[in-house]
Amino acid sequence: MPGLIPENILEEVLGRVNIVEVISGYIPLKRAGRNFKAVCPFHHEKTPSFMVSLDRQIYHCFGCGAGGNAFHFLMQYEHMEFPEAVETLAKKAGVILSYEQGGENKKEGLITQLYKINELASDFYARALISPQGAPARDYLLKRGITEQTMKSLRLGYAVEKWDALLLYLRGQGISLALLEKAGLIIAKENGGYYDRFRSRIIFPLFDIKSRIIAFGARILSSGVEPMAKYVNSPETPIYIKGNNLYGLNFAKEAVRQNDYLVMVEGYMDFIMPYQSGLKNIIASMGTALTSQQARLIKRFTPNVIIVYDGDSAGQSATIRALDIFIEEDMNVRVVALPEGYDPDSFLRKNGIDDFRMRIEQAEGLVDYRLRLSKSRCDIKTPEGKARVAAEILPLIKKFKNDILRAEYAKKVAEEINVAERDILNEMHKIKNPASDKGFLSPSKNRSVIQPTEKLLIKLMLEEAGVISRIRQNLEPADFQDEKAARLVSVMFDLVSQGRRVEPSALINYISDEGISEIVCESALSPAIPEQEREGVICDCIQRLKKEKMRLKKQYLHEEIKMAQQLGDEERINALMQEFHNLIRGR
Repeated sequence: MPGLIPENILEEVLGRVNIVEVISGYIPLKRAGRNFKAVCPFHHEKTPSFMVSLDRQIYHCFGCGAGGNAFHFLMQYEHMEFPEAVETLAKKAGVILSYEQGGENKKEGLITQLYKINELASDFYARALISPQGAPARDYLLKRGITEQTMKSLRLGYAVEKWDALLLYLRGQGISLALLEKAGLIIAKENGGYYDRFRSRIIFPLFDIKSRIIAFGARILSSGVEPMAKYVNSPETPIYIKGNNLYGLNFAKEAVRQNDYLVMVEGYMDFIMPYQSGLKNIIASMGTALTSQQARLIKRFTPNVIIVYDGDSAGQSATIRALDIFIEEDMNVRVVALPEGYDPDSFLRKNGIDDFRMRIEQAEGLVDYRLRLSKSRCDIKTPEGKARVAAEILPLIKKFKNDILRAEYAKKVAEEINVAERDILNEMHKIKNPASDKGFLSPSKNRSVIQPTEKLLIKLMLEEAGVISRIRQNLEPADFQDEKAARLVSVMFDLVSQGRRVEPSALINYISDEGISEIVCESALSPAIPEQEREGVICDCIQRLKKEKMRLKKQYLHEEIKMAQQLGDEERINALMQEFHNLIRGR
């Protein structure tokens, strides 16, 4: 079982909550016979394919495959961890949780304390911003066009020009020096003692997807006598890993879901101005190179991204790196190229939000952007220039998983640089495909696909406990060729042997595998088999699986005999032939 929560407690929570009430608190549901239907919140669709079963206490989307019980819905929709989803529903149901003791408790206690410390620090910085000492920071932000309401909603703050202001405040709250250092808020002196990490800087709290403060970014107001970094961020801590989070996603996630695309900029100010002006589906990569983890985090909400980075060479380089990562994650990307010398913040302040939105609507396709960029740097009238453009663009195109896209983009490159398409394809075939090397799978390959016979039997077993016992007398889990189906059947057999009920909503807690949850939910919510046909279907499915097992065994023995003959291994040939004859005779 996931987490440290006993199985009986999980079942009690699921038994007390109503999944229809839970899900209808997030999306509108309409009754469809015994079930409820909605437009899926996890992928873009026009025709509702998202089903919720009141009887089974599960949900399943027949479009994207998302499914599970009430815990899984909160984990997918709110991006909660399993223990957090259980705690949320337990509180709603009035169930008092008990935890099995283990080494994780100490770690969980530290993480809870770090979140609390960051909250206290954020409140301290926010009060400093509106205090007389924060006047320079407030004036700076107001001159940049940031309103007081935005300062408040984004919880901006100010670290005063004092070496130990935050340190003294948090020590007064009973926080130990060791914890403050672990939170990254103070730095140890070489000769003993500590001092505040952030001083005389505007503070930007960094949130995780659940709006918990995990770290801080800080911008200097003036360089002073000694040269100082313009921006300083918290170091990595047990709750903050730089490449795993995105600035503003907690504020933008609902707008991203509604619009089904996301605008990505680089820095805090680049995020704040468009967001304040009403562009809510926007996030920032916090000025660091985009990581695969960040791309996957975005993909939970939408596969569609529009990049708006600075118009200078550094912005172009950052865009190119981001394009590679998004393609490897099989996402759809477009690019807004701002005039040189502008970033999203300065462009919007000069030209307004309408012009900014218009450029987003007219964003270039990623291959068009890369081609234009390459052609601006290379003389495509020369063979060398053409070869250089191809060398820059073809590795990008090679990363696409869709053969049609690769072919069409290769054709486009050939036309743009006036080269025969076959020559472009030949060059592209020479490039080693990094996507296949890294083991990336297309979404369709991530979905569980099992034989109809196996799916039918699983559905019947989920509907009647008596069917499980009957199947158990005639088949073994290994008779199911799909690995996930075999694991699921094995768990059902074990539960029945223990005298326990097999309920779909509880069953999927026993196996932490999304593919198996999909099998359970899809099978349970697919159309019921008429009562008068069930007996015939059960017998037919059992016989089909037995025949398939026999066929595969014969095929295996045939191949082994052939190999033994090639090796001249008479002893193994005789043993395999005997096994083959025994199989035919049913021994």
